Amino acid sequence: MTIKEKLQQLADRMNARPEPIESLHAVYRFNIGDSGIFQVSFENARAVVSEEAAGAADCTMTLSEKNFHKLLEDDLNTTLAFMTGSLKVDGKIGLALKLQEILKQYV
Repeated sequence: MTIKEKLQQLADRMNARPEPIESLHAVYRFNIGDSGIFQVSFENARAVVSEEAAGAADCTMTLSEKNFHKLLEDDLNTTLAFMTGSLKVDGKIGLALKLQEILKQYV
């Protein structure tokens, strides 16, 4: 399964049960190694996935494809990954922490 397909599956689960994302109004950008750049926008209790980096992101996360899959499966220790440099966060770090909490509800 491609990264975009995995993100779209996650967005579909979120949109089917939007309660955990109702108060989230943010744009996340993921720079994933050689796989490219993906963006997920949260607005009006909807998650929208894009392969284009349109506009400014509130939180940009740079990580390997392997760690990205771990992140989506709630199998990545984000604090350790951040401290060791395998996860880089630009923008609002609080949004990165919030995303991790939200992802736990959709695994």
